Amino acid sequence: MALDGCVNSLRSSMQLLDSSINILDEATNDFPRLAKVLQTTRHFELISEPSLQEAQSSLLSEIRPEVESLLTRVQNHLEKLSRREQSLIAKCELNDGRLGTDSTSSAFAPAGKGDGNGGGGEEEERRGKARSMSAVQEMKYKQLRAKKQRLSYAVETLELQAKQRERQLRMSMAAPQQVGVEE
Repeated sequence: MALDGCVNSLRSSMQLLDSSINILDEATNDFPRLAKVLQTTRHFELISEPSLQEAQSSLLSEIRPEVESLLTRVQNHLEKLSRREQSLIAKCELNDGRLGTDSTSSAFAPAGKGDGNGGGGEEEERRGKARSMSAVQEMKYKQLRAKKQRLSYAVETLELQAKQRERQLRMSMAAPQQVGVEE
């Protein structure tokens, strides 16, 4: 009988131990998932502000000369294009002047330019000045015509806007009257 009590005590201890193991299994079953969830992932590496400022100044010192060089090259190229544009405009005006005045002045031109007349050079100079003045006047005329077209377009736009607002006002005034008639 004494042995019977020992066996019973051992069985109850085994059941208690099984129960404890089951409880521990249930409690620790979720640990791998929790370990993964709680694991910290560094998405950004934090650095100190002085080292950030040092990196920025280093980058700026590397980039600034290149940017300034590129800006200088662009500026030089733009100036070159501007000079070329002015040259082409002057050449075009000169050709326009030649086409316009050569056809009329060739009939009145002196027969011999190199015959010893001292007045031939002065005459050419006056014609050149007249051509350049007419070219300037023509350019001003073109500018004024373009300005007139822009202004007339702006006036037309404003007139259309005014008409549209008038229509909207008439429609808004007519809308309450129509509602009153329907009731």
